[in-house]
Amino acid sequence: MNDTWTERWNDRYSNEEFAYGEQPNNFLKEQLENLNPGSILFAAEGEGRNAVFAAKIGWKVTAFDISVEGKNKALRLAKNNNVIIDYQVRELQKLGFQPQQFDAVALIYAHFPAEIKSLYHKMLGTYLRKDGIVIFEAFSKNHLDYIARNEKVGGPKEIDMLFSIEELKADFIDYEIILLEEKEIELSEGQFHNGKGSVIRFVGRKK
Repeated sequence: MNDTWTERWNDRYSNEEFAYGEQPNNFLKEQLENLNPGSILFAAEGEGRNAVFAAKIGWKVTAFDISVEGKNKALRLAKNNNVIIDYQVRELQKLGFQPQQFDAVALIYAHFPAEIKSLYHKMLGTYLRKDGIVIFEAFSKNHLDYIARNEKVGGPKEIDMLFSIEELKADFIDYEIILLEEKEIELSEGQFHNGKGSVIRFVGRKK
């Protein structure tokens, strides 16, 4: 990823306030509470709100992002909550994860650049064990209409960075679909996710 992309996220996470709040994403919280804790990988984890929650309920947590500022905030949040997370700042292909290393992978608003997003999904799948779970929530391609009405809801403005049900089916083709839907939801997550938006939600079990 280019320096401009990295600088964008370092800038967003450099403030004292947490950009998306300190509480976990509601969908992720619901899904994790229905699973037995194991090892989980958080992609594009930002300031750590979801990773810290998972650690608090007994998961062994690994996370990565391209933002040093995000990592610093995440480690601070973890310390404040008396948990430990393994957080690395690198691009995915440089992290050295092992095949079938994790019991779950979480992708919560992990809007990677358009040219690599499907590649990253497939790479992440190789690190998931058989019967492992993917938990995904991110903005749908129809979300652009919501941004036009209310920019405070956040999300990418480039349609190729947004998702469709068809893309998720293609990226996670070797999975049992537990849940796959496009849904309008109300977001209240920190400064940058506020208002109604259109999301894709996916829970899949690797075959």
